[in-house]
Amino acid sequence: MIARTALEAAARPPRRLLGSAWPWRSLAYLLAGLVPALLPLALLAGLAVFNQAVADPPLPALLALGLAALLILLAAAPMALRFERLRLRLADSRPLPPAVPLLPRLREGAAWRELGYAVLSSCVAWLLDLSIIVVPVFLSGMLLSAPLQPTGPPAAVDALLFVAGLIASPLCAYPITAWAGTRAAMARAILAPADADLTEVLRSRRRLVDGFESERRRIERDLHDGAQQRLVALSVTLGMARLHVAADSPAADLIDRAKTQTGLALAELRELIRGVHPQILSDRGLAAAVRDLAGRSPIPVEQALDLPERLPTPVEVTAYYVVSEALANVAKHSGAGSAQVRGTLDGGCLLLEISDDGGGGADPARGTGLTGLADRVAVLGGRLLLSSPPGGPTLVRVEVPCDRSA
Repeated sequence: MIARTALEAAARPPRRLLGSAWPWRSLAYLLAGLVPALLPLALLAGLAVFNQAVADPPLPALLALGLAALLILLAAAPMALRFERLRLRLADSRPLPPAVPLLPRLREGAAWRELGYAVLSSCVAWLLDLSIIVVPVFLSGMLLSAPLQPTGPPAAVDALLFVAGLIASPLCAYPITAWAGTRAAMARAILAPADADLTEVLRSRRRLVDGFESERRRIERDLHDGAQQRLVALSVTLGMARLHVAADSPAADLIDRAKTQTGLALAELRELIRGVHPQILSDRGLAAAVRDLAGRSPIPVEQALDLPERLPTPVEVTAYYVVSEALANVAKHSGAGSAQVRGTLDGGCLLLEISDDGGGGADPARGTGLTGLADRVAVLGGRLLLSSPPGGPTLVRVEVPCDRSA
C-alpha cells in the first residue's frame, strides 16, 4: 500500500522508509517552515534596533510597536496560510478542498483558528521543527566525529561510537518523518477539518431544498395563472354556449356534461395547486394553514398552536408539509378516530407534535413519507422524532430552530 502521508511512511520498516523519498520530503517540509518565520524575525529585529537606538524608550511606544507588529502578522496571515497549504503537499499528498477566502469568514470560529495557527506557526512552531532536525543530526554527528577528537576515550571506544553513529544516522529519518507527519496532520485538521465535507453536504442539501421550493412555487404560479384560468374561461364559454342551445336539443346534454366535467377538473386543479404550495400559508402563516388542513381532514383534528409571530419561510413550509403528511398518514393507515396538532415556540425553536389515537405501528421504512420529511427537517438543523408502538398511540415530534438567517 502506498503511503500518502509522512505519518504513514514513519510506520513502515526502516528499509522501506529509507528507500523512499519521504525522509527528504519531511526534511524539506520542516525547513520550509522557516520561510514564514522571516517576517516575525524581521519585526523582532526591528524592535531590537529601536530599543538600542532610543535610550530607555517609553512603555506606550513599546506597546504601540508591539501592537503594530501583531497587526502586521495578522495582515500577513492569509499569505502564510496559502504557503502552508502549498508546503503541506510535501508531507501529505492527499488533496485539500479548495481554499476559501479568509476575510469573508471572520465571523466563523474556523477562520480565527486558521489565523491563530498561522501566527503560532510563524512565531513559535518553526523553533520546534528546527530542534527536531538539529537534535538527532547533532547527536549522530557527535558519534561519528568521536575518532576525530584530539583527546578522548580509547580508540576501541571511539570505534564503537563511530559505529553507533553510522547506525544512528539513518535512524534520524524516523523522528524527522514522524514529526513532519504530525505537523502535517495538525495543519490539515485546521485547514481542512473533518466536518468540512459534512458542512458542505448540508449546505448543498439546503441549496437543493431551496431550489426545489423555488421550482414548486413556479409550478404553482404556472398552474394558477395558466391552466386554471383557461379552465375558468372554458367553463364560462360553455355556459354562454348553453344559453344559445334549446333545452330539448341533443347538444344541451353534452354541453351540461362538459361544463360539469370542467368544474370537476377545475376543483381538482385547485386542490393540486393547494398541495403544491398553499396560498394560505404564504398569506396568513402556519397556524392558519394548519387550521385549513384540519378542516379538510376526514377525521376530527384538534389544533393548539401558540405562535405569536410569523416564522421564517423555510421553517413554515417544512412544518406545514410535516403536518400535512402526518395527517394524511393518520387518515390512511392509523384507523384513528381523532388527531391532535400542537405547536409552540420554545427558546427560538419550533416544537410541533402531531398525535393520534390509532393502532400505531408506523414505520418510516415502509414508505410513509416521514423519512423524506426527516431529511428536510435535518437540513434546517432540526430533527423529527417518531413514537408509534404497536397498539398506539402515534406521536410525531418536530424540533426546528427558527434562525432568522435561514
